Amino acid sequence: MTGSPVTVTAVAGKADLKQFLKVPWGIYADDPNWVPPLLMERLDHLNPKKNPFFNLAEVAYWIAWQGGRPVGRISAQVNRAHLARHNDDAGHFGFLEAIDDPAVFAALFETACDWLRARGMKRVRGPFTLSINDESGLLVDGFDCPPSVMMGHAKPYYGPQVEAQGFRKVKDLLAYFYDARNEIPPPIVKLIEKTKESQRFTVRPLDTKRYREDLDSILDIFNDAWFDNWNFVPLSDAEVTYLAKNIRPLIDPKNVAIAELQGRPVAMVVTLPNLNEAIADLDGRLLPFGWAKLLWRLKVKTPKTIRMPLMGVRREFHGSALGAALAISVIAATRRHLIDRGALSGELSWVLEDNRPVRRIIEGLDAYVYKTYRVYEREL
Repeated sequence: MTGSPVTVTAVAGKADLKQFLKVPWGIYADDPNWVPPLLMERLDHLNPKKNPFFNLAEVAYWIAWQGGRPVGRISAQVNRAHLARHNDDAGHFGFLEAIDDPAVFAALFETACDWLRARGMKRVRGPFTLSINDESGLLVDGFDCPPSVMMGHAKPYYGPQVEAQGFRKVKDLLAYFYDARNEIPPPIVKLIEKTKESQRFTVRPLDTKRYREDLDSILDIFNDAWFDNWNFVPLSDAEVTYLAKNIRPLIDPKNVAIAELQGRPVAMVVTLPNLNEAIADLDGRLLPFGWAKLLWRLKVKTPKTIRMPLMGVRREFHGSALGAALAISVIAATRRHLIDRGALSGELSWVLEDNRPVRRIIEGLDAYVYKTYRVYEREL
């Protein structure tokens, strides 16, 4: 099949979108570490009537065909929220999947880049699926184990094929493996206790009676803590509402910690059960019995792995002993509960490769980089 002519067709309706979402099934058929996504959830996520991301973005999707079968896919996005904040004339690509054929990669990127160029973009960056606040980066190291929830997977040839199309690395995003059974080193425990006593901050779990109020505090800390980070785009009120609804079934109040200083929320951490562990054998389907399996695995059996997708301390405390103590305190507050619920390990992700302060905190807990996701860019 490789070497046959490649055609690229635009996704034009729900049936096409389902075909677009099913492309990876053929590519990863021989990969035991790939986790089929839940098709129902992916269709909802790409529904402009449900996902507020589309209020400030224009998105297109394409499927590559060779010999009558789908062999690749790609999306292109013009994210007006990103452009308003960064003013860099950068369009984005995402949802990249393809067989190991340079002609397929070339056809996909040519189509996506032409679309972005026609909309005035001067460069293309990605992958972002759909934005930097969703799945970000292309897996370039760490192919030997499944991805965690809301993180991507790829074949080892993806990176070289992308680079062969003229893309260069702009940033690596790091995923850390953390053995939850590792005790927090005594010097760090002493730092927390000393700082807690002198600064009088407190740490508490999520209050389900004021779920939305607490989530607003968490996202406010997130938007502030990450404000100066590379390529960051704050979440809008509508996106916070959408996120609050989507993650509530996964939230255990004690898997969330909020640190308060004189009653003001100043640091937070959110950990989620690794949904990928629970859905790996469902083949993307919740019907007819997938719902029952998923609920049992999340609520009764409970996953042995977790992911920590959000951790932040307000910018005013960055670079200080108090800031470090706040960060470690919220992580420590969720750790014991996770162990009691049966968690053995987790992923702390993602962290910018040049964010040395956060990397030092994480590495101080004996976590180590086990996956690397790369963001690429090319001039148009």
